[in-house]
Amino acid sequence: MPKLKDVMNRDVQIISPDETIQKAAQHMLDFNFGMMPVGENDRMIGAISDRDIAIRAVAEGKGPNTKVRDVMSEGVIYAYEDDSVDDALKLMSDHQIRRLPIVNADKRLVGIVALGDFAVESSDIEAAGEALAEISKPS
Repeated sequence: MPKLKDVMNRDVQIISPDETIQKAAQHMLDFNFGMMPVGENDRMIGAISDRDIAIRAVAEGKGPNTKVRDVMSEGVIYAYEDDSVDDALKLMSDHQIRRLPIVNADKRLVGIVALGDFAVESSDIEAAGEALAEISKPS
């Protein structure tokens, strides 16, 4: 059974909650990310996604200088690097998320996985498809 450390992307960028959403969007564009963990005082305090920027900022008329903390999602769902891919798929399905921060035993951010990573890397493509179907269901 593959572990998350075998499939995760180790190139993770963290953004401060006091940065602007314009800077967050620029990082997402430059590095081809759809989500960035938000960190403060050496802790993950939330995450900001391209969808957060579109729905919680642009759709509500907020400008590019809006702070990340004003539109980020609080409460981070994460998994440990030694967790199995199946455990992560279930977690993502249960919480309807497409991207999952990965931490080590000390709860330090060490990577991130996206649902698409499982479809490419996992031997259980059917499980990844089922997770996507669950995540895509309207709440």
